[in-house]
Amino acid sequence: MAVAVGLWDVMAREAAEESALWGASLRSEDEREREPIFSPLGVERFSLGLETIYEGYLLHYGRPRLFAPADDDTALLLGDYLYAHGLVRIAELGDVTAVGDLAELISLCAQLKADESPGDGALWAATAAQLGAGVLDGPRGALRDRGNPRPLEILARAEAGDGGVDAALAAHARRQA
Repeated sequence: MAVAVGLWDVMAREAAEESALWGASLRSEDEREREPIFSPLGVERFSLGLETIYEGYLLHYGRPRLFAPADDDTALLLGDYLYAHGLVRIAELGDVTAVGDLAELISLCAQLKADESPGDGALWAATAAQLGAGVLDGPRGALRDRGNPRPLEILARAEAGDGGVDAALAAHARRQA
């Protein structure tokens, strides 16, 4: 799946329109990294919402692609804004299961980071590949309850293929702080 070129421009423009602080946090045009990480694993209609949420995640826990906030407080607030804005985008599509999947993703990622536990890459990959399909509960439970990300990775690979998942996981690893 090809990620629409305008996705990055829409994300940047809407953030800048929402707040002068978000606009001031944007990297210059030539410094923006327009690399889709997990959206290529899923269906195109979810791309903008998914990448918006992932950019919020990177503001909290990694190296964002479009933004360079002046301080940690701004990064946290901008990350929260992008989480919410991405969820709104997905909700506008009318897929309640997808919204639930993303809420679970955000919550479980926060738990993993707080516990300094691995597995967030597999969680992102499986969520992107199976967003809204209603098949993530069991594999998410294996990660949450037993620290086992393997069922999520297997699910992602079954849907999106080894090459796509390998590329996404490698790109995700490069973005970690």
